[in-house]
Amino acid sequence: MSNLEIGIYSFPALLVMIFLRVPIGLAMFLVGFAGLWMVTGRPNMALARLKTEAYTTFSNYSLSIVPMFLLMGYFATLGGMSQALFKAAESWLGHRKGGVAMAAIGACAGFGAICGSSLATAATMSRVALPELKAYGYKGGFSTATLAAGGTLGILIPPSVVLVIYAILTEQNIAKLFLAAFIPGIMAAIGYMIAIAIYVRMNPGSAGVREPVPMAERFRALIDVWPVLLVFVAVVGGIYGGIFTPTEGAAVGALGTGLIALVRGGLTPRTLMDSFTDTARSTAMIFFIVLGAAFYNGFLALTQVPQTLSALVVEQGFAPLTVLCVILLLYLVFGCFMDSLSMILLTVPIFFPVISALDFGMTVEHVAIWFGILVLIVVEVGLITPPVGMNLFVINAMDPATPMTQTYRAVIYYVASDLVRVVILVAFPAITLFLLPG
Repeated sequence: MSNLEIGIYSFPALLVMIFLRVPIGLAMFLVGFAGLWMVTGRPNMALARLKTEAYTTFSNYSLSIVPMFLLMGYFATLGGMSQALFKAAESWLGHRKGGVAMAAIGACAGFGAICGSSLATAATMSRVALPELKAYGYKGGFSTATLAAGGTLGILIPPSVVLVIYAILTEQNIAKLFLAAFIPGIMAAIGYMIAIAIYVRMNPGSAGVREPVPMAERFRALIDVWPVLLVFVAVVGGIYGGIFTPTEGAAVGALGTGLIALVRGGLTPRTLMDSFTDTARSTAMIFFIVLGAAFYNGFLALTQVPQTLSALVVEQGFAPLTVLCVILLLYLVFGCFMDSLSMILLTVPIFFPVISALDFGMTVEHVAIWFGILVLIVVEVGLITPPVGMNLFVINAMDPATPMTQTYRAVIYYVASDLVRVVILVAFPAITLFLLPG
């Protein structure tokens, strides 16, 4: 069996392990280790790689962003920022038809700007918004679908942990990727609000209406979100302005949200240790997946599968947009069965060389950034796509009284909004690249 055949057969082997519920990080590590053994024919080579891979992977300075952004999200929750965001959005939008659901989307977008994690955004905002949605007569499936979709904004609106991983894999500028994600992130929030407006008109009994809030109270609620704006401007503005690097910006954000939580009384010795423990646990999970992917992708590089696939696609003479659309469709299919980070780590080393070899009439850097944002969006769709969408299960666990089938029916409106956005961004790359310098 040739090295190329070994590399190709590794894909079904990996998928079988994933379907057997083997953790994705462990599955990639085991397939990579066994494949390396088969390719080299020497077990000591695989063991030597095991000795050095952890150091070479985690000595990457940029990976330190991940625990900092996760810690920032935990501190933001302790500081009451999620409640302040929802109350402000609810006071301005709650009296409209579907307004409380729109407020939940707005609050998710705001919290995503200081969190960077989809699951954390979904879980945090559900604790705040779900009781309010139920109190104002919003049906269970509509409420859970709204919060599951809103949670996806956590990985699209900068800062984003998944974007950081993509930047490291493709050797792109993290700050530029954050900047490129800003307009698509705003489009996502607006698209979800339009989906809500359509849903409540097609299903009149799905949502109640609350009384308008006096204007003075609205402005008071708006003032309460100043810590969120302060942290966002300090972190994102500082990165874009060249005041500090993305890693330093993540540290500044964690410190700032920690101080705000301390002043507001949410940060105590106990909650501080809980935040550190939760951050360490989440970081360990992410880093183990990163290590497994590094081992598997190192094995693939030896088999020449990515290079061969790239050359094969170029030789076929397919139109670049055709290849891009096929890859995005594959991501939508994978999203029904895998989590976002695993998809990025497993597929980008294979698909990125293919995209980079095609001529889209842009610079290689712009193609990489544009492709990264598109991948992030379709990965985001996977988080709310039945049957496995991770956000759907997170929200369902917080509201077990609502049947999952009801959530599935309502979430289709948000998936449709996402697909329309993907089509627009594929057709008009300038929207994604508009804010980039030069």
